Amino acid sequence: MRITRAVIEVFFQNSRICSHARLHGREGQYSTVTDHMPEEHRKYAQWNAHRFISWASSVGPSTEVVIRAILAAHKVEQQGYRSCNSMLRLTEKYPTERIEAACQKALGYTPSPSYKNVQTILKSGHDQVLDKPTKKDQSEHGFVRGAKYYGGEGTC
Repeated sequence: MRITRAVIEVFFQNSRICSHARLHGREGQYSTVTDHMPEEHRKYAQWNAHRFISWASSVGPSTEVVIRAILAAHKVEQQGYRSCNSMLRLTEKYPTERIEAACQKALGYTPSPSYKNVQTILKSGHDQVLDKPTKKDQSEHGFVRGAKYYGGEGTC
């Protein structure tokens, strides 16, 4: 590689294979030329956050929150597209009601769930398990056995 003030050049066996204008600005800035991407990655260039968020909102509000969390979890939004696409492909295996329930359950565990969290919930069937009811306050039920059992009546 050769990096000058204006250009970044890449060489292979002493032949220049590509050159790019050098970006100046904030650190970690990216610039991608689609023609230079591997064929496998080019399909990701056609994706965008709006596409995934639109799909997620059609499934349900919890799914939309999960997709937004996945996109927000990466410094570069495009790095979350693969996980978002995997979420979208879950509809090939599971009905949308289960995906929404799994997303809702995942959000109960963490504010920023991942695709793996949702997939695990679906595989294990935890999206179909009802949450256990919380223990009710004792004052709601009173003493079940009564005062006589505890020696409170006529024992003094």
